[in-house]
Amino acid sequence: MSRGLLQSPWPYFAGAALLFVLLVASQIQVDRPARPVGGAEELLALRSRNDLNVVFLLVDTLRADRLGSYGYQRPTTPNLDQLAAGGILFERVRSQSSWTKTSMASLWTGTRPAVNGILESQHVVPDEAVLPAEVFQQAGYRTAGLWRNGWVAPNFGFDQGFDSYVRPVAGRSRAQLQRGNPSTHPLQGTDEDLTTSAIEFLDNYGHQRFFLYLHYMDVHQYLYDDKAPSFGNSYSDAYDQSVNWTDRLIAHLVEALIERDLLAKTILVLASDHGEAFNEHGSEGHARNLYREVAHVPLILVPPFEIEGGIRVSEPVSNLDAFPTLLDLVGLELPHAEGRSLVPLILEAAGATAPEGSDGLRGRPIYTQINRGWGRPKTPKRPLVGVRRGEWQMFHDLADSSRDELYDEASDPGQQRNLASERAQEVAELSSLAKEYVDGATSPWGVAPPEVKLNELQLGQLRALGYAVEQ
Repeated sequence: MSRGLLQSPWPYFAGAALLFVLLVASQIQVDRPARPVGGAEELLALRSRNDLNVVFLLVDTLRADRLGSYGYQRPTTPNLDQLAAGGILFERVRSQSSWTKTSMASLWTGTRPAVNGILESQHVVPDEAVLPAEVFQQAGYRTAGLWRNGWVAPNFGFDQGFDSYVRPVAGRSRAQLQRGNPSTHPLQGTDEDLTTSAIEFLDNYGHQRFFLYLHYMDVHQYLYDDKAPSFGNSYSDAYDQSVNWTDRLIAHLVEALIERDLLAKTILVLASDHGEAFNEHGSEGHARNLYREVAHVPLILVPPFEIEGGIRVSEPVSNLDAFPTLLDLVGLELPHAEGRSLVPLILEAAGATAPEGSDGLRGRPIYTQINRGWGRPKTPKRPLVGVRRGEWQMFHDLADSSRDELYDEASDPGQQRNLASERAQEVAELSSLAKEYVDGATSPWGVAPPEVKLNELQLGQLRALGYAVEQ
């Protein structure tokens, strides 16, 4: 793999330094026109263009209902809201798990957790899997990934297809940051380091066609600056303040694209691996269960033109569909994906005629999964599978079905009233789907996931994220 300039301690460009002086001193929004206007016809024409770039923004631990564009009343995300207003927003998206590695393995491969088998702390994405970066690379894109979460490190197989895949140099942040996360082992660096490195990538490679993946972590760490709105002193308030900080970092990345005349030929994607709980079901954090607060995530596509009035897709979908959709827009395909391209739903929401077969995108079961005890290889696992069909959401305990839960999200979106004891038919149907899903899972690559032995340094980096991980 050629690591090139991204792997070295880059010089701190004066332009990037000035950019972040502005960042910490202001609440600048992306409010000047930088793109032409387009609609369904222009969306379909994207696949015939040969000048498109893709920037994939993964904000770790970002729950959808903390964005203004998803109905939140606090001004946490004015910049993302403005981008969403002229883009494509999927209202009901589920991640495939509530911890990063399982969720990201599903997102990258477009396959469900039981199918790809990436369920434990020691599991590795196999070389036989084809990841989106490989598809972009083979199509002639320069591919680069910048990450700060150890669960997507190269030793877990997530670097496949990247010309450069590195953790940004830490300690270049100019903002005065506050840490609201209860973790006693802070993660080194901040997302300002990541954003600065991304802008330097644009300076060096913006003249080439590129796929750039950025994995933001400050929301996971509840990290924010003194310019963030003061919402209060609780963990939930600190989380909102960190969401606002990340919103402004993304705004300055967008400004950098504008200044380099790249925004009008770049598709931006915002996604997340999972959400965060604040005692909705008796616990804080994530990686324990599959309730809505840890599984409802944003998915926003911003094409290289402004869509007047924006497009909102209300059909329930999942992160499995994110890359099949993105690749379809640029005329590529992800092999072995179970996820589906959502372009037909986008066209329908835009008022255009959808291709034949779009009905198959409606009413699909959506699966989530977590092996409770995933960080302790020697401990018996307590696997939990979520199945959503229509407005019914079931959580099926594979070891003890008496602990199953059933919710009607039409009347109870917060999943507070367990109807399992009252709706025997729905329980039977959904638990049968869960069993079929697990029992019938077969690797599309014909191999089980390899395992890696973590050294003490790697274990320490993962524990710095707040997880109790054992070897």
